[in-house]
Amino acid sequence: MRLLVVGLALTLSGGPADALSCIRPDAARDFQQAVASEDIWIVVNGVLRVDETLLPRTDWQRQQDMPPQTDIPARLTGKSLGPGGFTRDFDRAVTLRALCFGPWCGAVADGTEYLAFLKREGTGYVMFADPCGGNSHREPTDDLRRTVAHCFQGKPCTPAERR
Repeated sequence: MRLLVVGLALTLSGGPADALSCIRPDAARDFQQAVASEDIWIVVNGVLRVDETLLPRTDWQRQQDMPPQTDIPARLTGKSLGPGGFTRDFDRAVTLRALCFGPWCGAVADGTEYLAFLKREGTGYVMFADPCGGNSHREPTDDLRRTVAHCFQGKPCTPAERR
């Protein structure tokens, strides 16, 4: 699955007055992109443990030096999605991949619940944090979990922009 860079309007040569433009995160769209991908993805609803001090921080005086990605060790504990919903125990070390689009970087909060689309890489999983909020949905609602479960069960799975 290609990362959610759709709708990204960004000028790398501009100053801090430039703005990042993102389409609204949508779990149904994330699900459809994961299914269409040649990569292996799973969906987990759980609490993230991560050292937030390792996240990239923008230095507006040197914004051109922001790394495009920073991999950080993390742990996600909760339930993964199966045919019956979020019922399978999940408690694993994961890699949190914080992405930066120019000077704008993804962020997460330690001890917070996420509904996350995790990409399988080698023998582990990667959770993405990008500045537009795709693939990792903070403090998911029951509605959001239900939407993703319906997508998994083959029920209607329509992204919000097409509803």
